[in-house]
Amino acid sequence: MAVTGDVHWAQGDMDRAAAAYEAARNEAEDHGVAGERATSQAQRAFVLAFTDPGLAADELDLAQQLLTGLDLRATALTTQIASLIADAGSTGDLESRASTLQAEIGSAGITSAEMTLELAVCFHHAVLDTAEVTTGISRLRDVTPQRRLRLLRRHRLLHGRPPPQRPITSTVARRRASCPPALAGPGYHPPRLLQQPLTVVRV
Repeated sequence: MAVTGDVHWAQGDMDRAAAAYEAARNEAEDHGVAGERATSQAQRAFVLAFTDPGLAADELDLAQQLLTGLDLRATALTTQIASLIADAGSTGDLESRASTLQAEIGSAGITSAEMTLELAVCFHHAVLDTAEVTTGISRLRDVTPQRRLRLLRRHRLLHGRPPPQRPITSTVARRRASCPPALAGPGYHPPRLLQQPLTVVRV
């Protein structure tokens, strides 16, 4: 189930990914596998951070509880990155927090976390509609293995298109509608103007 969640989130289908991670967490709980339970819950919080920051906060709390007493550095980093994603477009200190986390990731040598951290920063700039999203995508290419890069090319969150079976309003558009205008880039449009299609950003 966790592998299924990985496929769904890389394709931008966060609802199905969240459901798959929840099923994986429940299965791990049934079998008494504490590490898998915590990891699946952290991944569930991670994908929900894109689409529903409020719900993600509760899921992050549960992930932290399940991590208590476990030595799962990569999973702990996932929860920290999820927290950044939940705050995307709503805070001015996200990049400084990301820099601090980047140093921690480098020290731990967990290269897989580099990609998700860069994705979090890209998402932040996509929500704010700033020019930095292009630079961020370039960095994302640098840290993404080719197999993951092929999946990310289909990542609809950065494309400004809704995942399959989702409403017309995209994740980026919905998050952009609630971001503080003072933080937004020159291309930012208030919610009432989000009727127009968003520019496609190709990865």
